[in-house]
Amino acid sequence: MKLFVSFFFLFFIAVFSAKAQSTNVSDWSTHKAKKWMKKGTWAQGLSIKPHKSVDAKEFALQYFANKKYWDEAFSFLKNSNLQQIQKGKYPIDGDNVYASVTTDSSKNFDKTNWESHHKYIDLQYVIDGEETMGVWPVAKATVSKPYDEKKDVANYNAEGKFYPATNKAFFLFFPTNAHRPNITPGGNKVVKKIVIKIRAAE
Repeated sequence: MKLFVSFFFLFFIAVFSAKAQSTNVSDWSTHKAKKWMKKGTWAQGLSIKPHKSVDAKEFALQYFANKKYWDEAFSFLKNSNLQQIQKGKYPIDGDNVYASVTTDSSKNFDKTNWESHHKYIDLQYVIDGEETMGVWPVAKATVSKPYDEKKDVANYNAEGKFYPATNKAFFLFFPTNAHRPNITPGGNKVVKKIVIKIRAAE
């Protein structure tokens, strides 16, 4: 009986702590969010790290708002043989979480566009090859093509910060991020990439 009571007490404390953590994320400082992201409890053993450009606080807010979706996304990324996975679309959780694998040549800068999404967050990871990705706050960008609800995309003119994208890290692009993927670092070589769409919390 004592063992059962002790187990129930520990279970209650764990559930209460997790709930308290999830409901108070909006009060987190950027430093605390970065510490949470670095700790990696969200990753479920996934060895790939988030890129340094990832907004840690927005990541924490979105993760705890839709933890089930994120856990499914990271589980898919961890348990898939990414070197062998074929080009195509992969359902994970209906319209809430799904993946697309592409094997396309990277593009010249002027053949790419700044974009953002309202309904979904992009997790973009280069499996093989290299491209350049740009990121910039939507709030600092100028709309060049208004939001298309059917396609879930708006386009922009923006300055941007640009980073090499390789298999060392994944990128996360939230609705607050204008992003410009698929840019060639030179040579327009083929890039194998996975993009996981995760429904954004309102």
